[in-house]
Amino acid sequence: MFGSSKPSEKDTSKTPVGPGSQGALNSLVAGTLVEGTVQADSDIRVDGTLRGTLVCKGKVIIGPKGQIEGEIKAQNAVIEGMFKGTIQIEDLLHVKETAHVEGEINTDKLSVNPGAKFNVVSKMSSQISSRQVPLHPKAEDNLR
Repeated sequence: MFGSSKPSEKDTSKTPVGPGSQGALNSLVAGTLVEGTVQADSDIRVDGTLRGTLVCKGKVIIGPKGQIEGEIKAQNAVIEGMFKGTIQIEDLLHVKETAHVEGEINTDKLSVNPGAKFNVVSKMSSQISSRQVPLHPKAEDNLR
C-alpha cells in the first residue's frame, strides 16, 4: 500500500539547474589558480586565485583566503580576502575587516568594516545620478 517496487528518486524539482538559476553558486576552491576571463550568470565564490577578468550577473564573494588580481564587474560583491585592480559594482560592495583592497572602485553603495585595508580611488554613482539633469533655467543664467 505505501511501498513501491521502484527505487526512490530524489526530488530535483526544487533544485536550480542551468545558467541564471536563483540560488546557484559557482565556486573556485582554495588551491585553484585561474588566469583569463571568467563569466558567471549566477553568484560566484572565490577561495582560490583569479588573475584576469570576472564578469558576474550576481554576487561575487572573495573568501578570506581568496585573491583576485584584475577586473571585476558584478551586481554585488563581498570581499573578505585580497583584491587588486578595478572593480565595478552596480549595487553594494561590502568590504569585510579581513579584506585587503587596492585599486579603483565604482559602486552605488559601499560598506567598509573597521580593520579592512582599503587603499583605493573610488567613485560612487547610481543610475539616477549618472544621468544629466538639466539645471533650472535661472541657474543656467547665473553660470554665464
